[in-house]
Amino acid sequence: MKNHSSYQSPFSWRYGSTEMRAVWSVEKTRLLWRNIWVALAEAQVPYGLVTAEQAASLADQASRLNLERSFELETALKHDLMAELNCFAEMCPDAAGILHLGATSMDIKDNALVLQQKEALDLVLAQLKQLLTKLADRVGQWADTPVMGYTHLQPAEPTTLGYRLAGYGQDLLLGYQDLVDFSGRLKAKGFTGAVGTSASFTALLGEENLPGFQEEMSRKLGLDFFPVTNQTYSRLQDFHLLSRIAGLGAVLYRLAFDLRVLQSPGFGELAEPFGKDQVGSSAMPFKQNPILAEKINSLGRYLAQLPRIAWDNTAHSLLERTLDDSANQRIYLPEAFLGLDEILSGTAKILSGLEVRPAAVQENLSEFGPFAGTEKLLMELVKAGAKRGEMHQVIRSHALTAWRAVREGKSNPIKALLTNEPALTAFLDSSQITACLEDGDYLGDAPARAKSLAAAMRQAIAR
Repeated sequence: MKNHSSYQSPFSWRYGSTEMRAVWSVEKTRLLWRNIWVALAEAQVPYGLVTAEQAASLADQASRLNLERSFELETALKHDLMAELNCFAEMCPDAAGILHLGATSMDIKDNALVLQQKEALDLVLAQLKQLLTKLADRVGQWADTPVMGYTHLQPAEPTTLGYRLAGYGQDLLLGYQDLVDFSGRLKAKGFTGAVGTSASFTALLGEENLPGFQEEMSRKLGLDFFPVTNQTYSRLQDFHLLSRIAGLGAVLYRLAFDLRVLQSPGFGELAEPFGKDQVGSSAMPFKQNPILAEKINSLGRYLAQLPRIAWDNTAHSLLERTLDDSANQRIYLPEAFLGLDEILSGTAKILSGLEVRPAAVQENLSEFGPFAGTEKLLMELVKAGAKRGEMHQVIRSHALTAWRAVREGKSNPIKALLTNEPALTAFLDSSQITACLEDGDYLGDAPARAKSLAAAMRQAIAR
């Protein structure tokens, strides 16, 4: 629920899904802590350290949070985990003496944090599969649709809309596959005590029992553990995670930025969906601003900065651990996932309602496409026996004349100039020259590549 009398992060209500916010909620965090304490107690029953009745008592009360009491205790203790531990102990007095036995705070908090990351990654990967499916559909739908291609934001050669979208799809698929692989290799701290030596658990269980104990805890939590830790799991893992999240953000940032360019009046070929009752501007009623794409760009810039913070946490984790990673980690992990979550949903909305404006597409092709045909014309002239360097100079001279005319608002005269040039008609007749300059007829194998990529996307996410 929104509390309008106090600051709330936009990620608390505006950006990100309800499901993703739930993963990073205080309730979820505290429940995970309690579940880990229960698992720890149950794993210690066979060693005679905890009775079955005590473990059952903890399990019975684990889901019955009392956040008001926990926050009251934290006010005095200045330690969130100890406050929740004491609150839990009050609810299970018969088991209070064995609660958290042998553990340090990060044995609980770090393992819970990785459980949250795994759940958040599952949500992201599910969204990515849906988005890749949607994008593959659009790639296939427009694989044969010619559009003007641009380099340096200047008209270059025709491509197809599907082939352009396939470029984003290829990068997004690589990011998806990398994140699937990373998710499978995600590791947690395990239960190794204050500096990672397992000294407390060695004293409790005996060194010979440590492997079996760790394996049991790994099984109970569904986590793989790092073989070597200090007080925390390796913070390099956070850097790798955020780098992948930021990388996915970069792919969708480019798609959104390109859309903003192509929606502008100078291009006018595409537009993001605009609702019937949507308002573009409080001052200018005619405005239809690309707010979804702009939001994606805004959040993408934020995501791009987070790996740097995680890098610092990795590099500055002095000796066996310092606490200067804790405050920013509470922010960057939830917000990285929530930011990506919002970017993914925004991109899905764009692709679902993407408007293609054929008239503008054709106008740009008609105006600029013939310039691209000059490359094809040059090759045909050489095949007919002309000298490349001489033909290049002739075509270039006429092309520059035509560009000046276009910039002055006149119709593109390139066809007339070239079909009436004696140096060219000595090798090709005017109909052959015109054929080389036809709009949208210089696409290479772009349609086939787009369709192939769409099929590969579908195949990859079906596994």
